[in-house]
Amino acid sequence: MSLTPTRADKFSFGLWTIGYNGSDPFGGPTRSHLDVVEAVTRLSELGAYGLTFHDDDLFDFDSTDAQRQTQIDRLKGALADTGLIVPMVTTNLFSAPVFKDGGFTSNDRQVRRFALRKVLRNIDLAAELGAKTFVMWGGREGAEYDAAKDIRSALERYREAVNLLGDYVTDKGYDIRFAIEPKPNEPRGDILLPTVGHAMAFIQTLERPELVGVNPEVGHEQMAGLNFAAGIAQALYQGKLYHIDLNGQRGIKYDQDLVFGHGDLYNAFALVDLLENGSPEGGPVYDGPRHFDYKPSRTEDITGVWDSAAANMRTYLLLKERAAAFRADPEVQQALAASRVPELAQPTLNPGETYTELLADRSAYEDFDPTPYFDGKGFGFVRLNQLALEHLTGAR
Repeated sequence: MSLTPTRADKFSFGLWTIGYNGSDPFGGPTRSHLDVVEAVTRLSELGAYGLTFHDDDLFDFDSTDAQRQTQIDRLKGALADTGLIVPMVTTNLFSAPVFKDGGFTSNDRQVRRFALRKVLRNIDLAAELGAKTFVMWGGREGAEYDAAKDIRSALERYREAVNLLGDYVTDKGYDIRFAIEPKPNEPRGDILLPTVGHAMAFIQTLERPELVGVNPEVGHEQMAGLNFAAGIAQALYQGKLYHIDLNGQRGIKYDQDLVFGHGDLYNAFALVDLLENGSPEGGPVYDGPRHFDYKPSRTEDITGVWDSAAANMRTYLLLKERAAAFRADPEVQQALAASRVPELAQPTLNPGETYTELLADRSAYEDFDPTPYFDGKGFGFVRLNQLALEHLTGAR
């Protein structure tokens, strides 16, 4: 398996990732502005296939129509020259002061109307550029103080906004789906729809739920102490994984946005195995962009920026190679069978069995002997995990 990225790998990067200038809450920029043409050109040379962006990444929040169009034209020219595509577009409803209490859920009604107009304009641009996914990260949709936000009303306003956007793309005939990006906190103390589970529950309340899925991010779920690969498995199972953000995170702390794999490496291995191979007993695999939403460390110069971009792709390909070897190992297959992993795919009930028949089956309860599970009947999960570790580290 080649470790050189190609367009077929579907690796994409946000303009805000490689363009991150190093600013954080405690210090200003450590790098100069990265021009969009240079970004597209260098990503193409590294083997990426796509560039994504917020509107305010491409042109300033207060740009004139002429300034906005100039940047759009420059992006189009760079895409034409390189063959890169724009698979996803999103809108910044969190940086400008007007959005300090959110966009779709601001207590100020006029701000909510302004946010909707800003998004509708950017959806038109997404369609113009051929993007198939529109991501919604509600980074300011939340609160620090419980009394400051009526959560029921906020969720209703969120629902109202997403329903309107669904009407818009449908009436316009745009081939665009929406993906909600959950995050538990930061920059707000508490953010609405904080996890994959919250977002998928919300989606079922929408008028067009088929148009809306999720865009989970490694660090965001792990900030909440959750298993990212497990959340992705549920999103795949429910047919709602419309996009994914890959990066690295080390524990429950601030959103680190490390290079993919430079955090919880074992969970990254499990994630790539799931995305590429599905569950051990089959099931859906992910065929969308492998999108990197990371930040090059503020310690790096521009060379380090491109080194980090390449590191994301190489790490993914390394883990893909290791996952393939893990699945092909006869000893692993034996260990999976010993751990009864395949047995979980077998329905608990017999074909057509009802609770009446289950109650009549003495072998299921009256004659069942649970005693062998004490000092016996182990599942061998530790051995299975060790095999995964040995493949991950290249010992096998």
